[in-house]
Amino acid sequence: MLPERSLIGVINHLLSRQPSLRDKLRPHAGKVACLDVSLTQFKLSVATDGLMQPAVIEPNVTITVQPANIPRILSDMDRAFSYVTISGDADFARVISELANELRWDLEEELVPWVGDIAAVRIANAARQFLRTAKSTAQNLAENMAEYWLEENPTLLYRHAGDDFAAEVARLRDDVERMSKRIEQIERRARTGAA
Repeated sequence: MLPERSLIGVINHLLSRQPSLRDKLRPHAGKVACLDVSLTQFKLSVATDGLMQPAVIEPNVTITVQPANIPRILSDMDRAFSYVTISGDADFARVISELANELRWDLEEELVPWVGDIAAVRIANAARQFLRTAKSTAQNLAENMAEYWLEENPTLLYRHAGDDFAAEVARLRDDVERMSKRIEQIERRARTGAA
């Protein structure tokens, strides 16, 4: 229940800073969305004020996320809903999808009360630069490891190399079959010629 309350707290905090999104949710007051992440489920109900609250009743919409897709979702939030399966009330699902695309966390806005405008902008820029560098470093590491496994220590195969190998095996099999039939023809001729 604690992770569910934390999730609701974060969503409500973001919704409280974006009243237009709460207005989109208000017509769906009382409806329940279930976020199903394999081992756990989070059921959230829309309150009359457009904020979220815990729910125990059956959901109107179920959003299923495969754990393997979580890194993809986190790295590309703009396409997050392309990595999930949605079932249930189509109109409510559309609103949730819009909400997910429009709900944004503004780091500067969060920092301003604590450190002031200028420091908030600088801290946020530094954080974004750090994340870009970390993402670039991780991508470079993955590419270097893949290159090593493909070129230096061929543990893996390029897809085209596997396809080429399969084509060569098929060609060799066909050649062996043709050769076998040819040998049979020669043997037949030899037997009929000897008789």
